[in-house]
Amino acid sequence: MKIVIPGGSGQVGVILDRAMTAAGHDVVVLTRRPVREHDVRWDGETLGPWVREIDGSDVVVNLAGRSVDCRYTAANLRAMMDSRVHSTRVVGEAIAAAARPPRVWLQMSTATVYAHRFDAPNDEATGVIGGGEPGVPDYWAYSVEIAKAWEREQERAETPHTRKVALRTAMVMSPDRGGVLDVLLRMTRLGLGGPIAGGAQYMSWIHDRDFVRAVEFLADRDDLAGPVNLAAPDPLPQRAFMRALRAAWGIRVGLPATRWMAGLGAFVLRSDTELLLKSRRVVPGRLLEAGFTFDHARWPEAADDLVKRVRGGDRVPV
Repeated sequence: MKIVIPGGSGQVGVILDRAMTAAGHDVVVLTRRPVREHDVRWDGETLGPWVREIDGSDVVVNLAGRSVDCRYTAANLRAMMDSRVHSTRVVGEAIAAAARPPRVWLQMSTATVYAHRFDAPNDEATGVIGGGEPGVPDYWAYSVEIAKAWEREQERAETPHTRKVALRTAMVMSPDRGGVLDVLLRMTRLGLGGPIAGGAQYMSWIHDRDFVRAVEFLADRDDLAGPVNLAAPDPLPQRAFMRALRAAWGIRVGLPATRWMAGLGAFVLRSDTELLLKSRRVVPGRLLEAGFTFDHARWPEAADDLVKRVRGGDRVPV
């Protein structure tokens, strides 16, 4: 198959590119900074010569969007919104104009669209969309608006010959340098991998190889369209999540952190506390109903596998 990955030079794109290339597919990555033979330049905003890659392709997986690993200033939040909406719009325009449009358009979205909650898991059918939760920072609602606008832009695209799926993706755990697991392991090795603000907030995640398998599954299943949660079926509280990661690495103690300490740490890491404090209890209802099976369904076993790969050198910079 020919697979086009707009925005494929980030962490998730590297994972997908590596796996699909190894499987023998013809992969093209659309990027602002092409460096490899299969990279093609685009700006994520306007049509250009890159549209020739879309025409005649089999699958488009749009991952484009400014990284959320930053301070949530007004400027950065606006950049997150614009980069996601504009890139989705222009991908839709390219597909609509193609003489031979791809049969499926898999569009990255985020599990952050769901509400901050502890009482019940969020699946696609009964999950509560966030934005109005009491007792959380006001700007968390803007993150939800970004997710909703991202999905809405794909829905609006007039691509009648192309099936559309929105990938509501949890944190993708891989051994690669610079990814989310790399940051969590750094904290763990420093003795900081304890509960944050009590640690009751849920962490949803997906093993990198299950992420790739889920993308392949959704590309092949002609009966699946619309939002699909890409998350392992076993989200767990942050304190239990980090306890399992410490056990996998062989560290007994993880110092707890208060909410203000988390804010200080996020400032030092040039990140934001929403990534640490929002309870994302997301489950893959539609994937499970469609018969998808996870190779890494539980976090303790997934953490063991990922740590072995880190120690075995199975990682690349992203």
